[in-house]
Amino acid sequence: MVRRLSLGGGQRAWLFQGTNLIVEEGLPDDDLAGGSPLKNIIRDFRDIEIVEIPALEGPERITGVSLAPDAPLPPGWRAVPVRRSLLPFTGETALDGRGPAGRVLRAFHIIQWRGEARFCGSCGTQNIDAPDELARLCPACGRMEFPRIAPAVITLITNGRGEALLAHNKKFVPGMYSLIAGFTEAGESLENTVVREAREEVNIEVRDIRYVASQSWPFPNSLMLGFTARYASGELRPDGMEIEDARWFSRDKLPLIPGHGSVSRFLINRWIAGADIV
Repeated sequence: MVRRLSLGGGQRAWLFQGTNLIVEEGLPDDDLAGGSPLKNIIRDFRDIEIVEIPALEGPERITGVSLAPDAPLPPGWRAVPVRRSLLPFTGETALDGRGPAGRVLRAFHIIQWRGEARFCGSCGTQNIDAPDELARLCPACGRMEFPRIAPAVITLITNGRGEALLAHNKKFVPGMYSLIAGFTEAGESLENTVVREAREEVNIEVRDIRYVASQSWPFPNSLMLGFTARYASGELRPDGMEIEDARWFSRDKLPLIPGHGSVSRFLINRWIAGADIV
């Protein structure tokens, strides 16, 4: 259930505008995931919506706040990409949905979803919050809409020379390389998604597919499922549509890779540390 919040106390909240987290000036980057005092948000902002989001465990509630896209920021506040709040988290702490990283990602996911679920997808009536669960309800036709979660695989592929395959997506900043990834199609298994994405994006076949870890990743509304796999055959060739470049890299000659806080970096770090990928 998502409800209007009864304001009070020293409660902290997460304020979002688009894909940015809005925080007070002077807040260190290492503390971004901790949010801001709710009383300060209420004091300085007017065009906001405050919601209570049930935590994944226990009675705790996460306070999410959405700011209108075109609303100017008052003095004393700054916008930072939500992803930057994850950089201090490494290893398992980056993937734990119950910790600080999980709270900011859950708040961001639900705030985004509520903005996209304002109207019923069947009849177009404006939705309301369901009274007893985390859902949007159409008061006209009764259609229920729950937070969207799209499964996607991300795979660390290695070869027999001790190298890992990293690729540059057109959407990445110049020089950034990461792992092969893609959304699962209807009727497709996760393992088959791994095979298909490797084939489509870089023209290779893989084997020995193993699941490693998962992470909620609302950029947008995704559940990233991390795998490892071995190169089996094929000539490495980027598809030229999503992937501009793909290469085999050794541990001691890596390009710019994703920052901490993501399952992609978790998989890469695990390989760098010499973990047996199978």
